[in-house]
Amino acid sequence: MEWVEITGRTVDEAKEAALDQLGVDTEDAEFEVLEEPKQGLFGRIRGQARVRARIRPTQPRPKVERRDRKRRGASSSKSEQPQVATDAAAVATEGAPSSTGTKPPRRSGGSGASSDKGERPVSDQDVDIDAHTAIVTEFVTGLVEAFGYDGTVESDAVDEENVEVRVSGSDLGLMVGPKGNTLTAIQELSRTVVHRRVPGTAEGRVRVDVAGYRQRRREALERFTRSVAEEVRESGVQKALEPMNSADRKVVHDTVNDIDGVTTLSEGEEPRRRVVVVPG
Repeated sequence: MEWVEITGRTVDEAKEAALDQLGVDTEDAEFEVLEEPKQGLFGRIRGQARVRARIRPTQPRPKVERRDRKRRGASSSKSEQPQVATDAAAVATEGAPSSTGTKPPRRSGGSGASSDKGERPVSDQDVDIDAHTAIVTEFVTGLVEAFGYDGTVESDAVDEENVEVRVSGSDLGLMVGPKGNTLTAIQELSRTVVHRRVPGTAEGRVRVDVAGYRQRRREALERFTRSVAEEVRESGVQKALEPMNSADRKVVHDTVNDIDGVTTLSEGEEPRRRVVVVPG
């Protein structure tokens, strides 16, 4: 993954702008501070901060080792399934959303019991994308069953480094939640399950989507952004959007970048960071 170089009034501001451009959260990125603002007379700050950032890289293992992992994964899938179902059942019973869909699933702390039983493999190596996908697919499948839904779980490679695990079916709105909050919680839980099952850094990224919510939101956000950009271009008055996560902010930035006469900037701090569309 190539580095991007960003400037800002402070190092933190430059880092936040870099996250916007990369479309990832802090834990998925690495930074290098190239220059910090200098303090001048009377406490005034001179110059700008300049940082380099990129999506945190992983080191793929040799193909022979990947094949060995696939064979081991296939032979042990039956024994691992009860653990995944247990994880999903815990989420459903301990933190299931209410009937209004306002309470995202959550997990109570502590995983020592599973490691004492030897269910957590000891490994400091990276998790290859195939193993990562298999674990997330099993967890999401168990979660769907634990909630009592009739859904189909499939995985699809977006590119060499990204895979999407998709849940399709009817009446799955509860797994999405208001503004996708429950889906976001499921995404974080799936990452936790991967770390519990196979300690180490995950190679690539596996995203979870339910009932096509992510794609629909992206398309709706692109349409909304184009309308706002047109309004700003005609009026010459900037407009701030509502706070968004880094992935949604990236959609806005990318959409505006293709429109002449307008540009974007980000302001605020997480989780209230938002994009401002300005004439330019």
